[in-house]
Amino acid sequence: MSDSTSQRILMVEDEEDIAFLIRFMLERHGFTVDHAADGRQAIEKITSSGPPDLTLMDIMLPYHDGLELIERLRAQPGWESVPVLMLTAKAREVDIVRALELGADDYVTKPFQPEELLARIRRLLRRPR
Repeated sequence: MSDSTSQRILMVEDEEDIAFLIRFMLERHGFTVDHAADGRQAIEKITSSGPPDLTLMDIMLPYHDGLELIERLRAQPGWESVPVLMLTAKAREVDIVRALELGADDYVTKPFQPEELLARIRRLLRRPR
């Protein structure tokens, strides 16, 4: 479905102000946003709910970091092909490479440009799964 009104995004972000900004932007563009504020909540959502259309994930999170979450997500039946976009302040090449090797589809560093983030989300959602 290319209609974003029905597309659900799981956002895993522990910084409230950033989570608020992203949710506001995505909902304004017709997406449904499901928010996990830490790694524990994210694992709960990964293991107990159906896969979203896309996951937007921070790396530095309380309890379980984003890299661990990618591994959990990719091992969860039904979630293998969910696009994962990392959004993080960790801009070191080693972190980016590790995230991509674990199965992330794209990587955006903070501070980010909202329009670029939206364009990357839309690009991942257009990809056949």
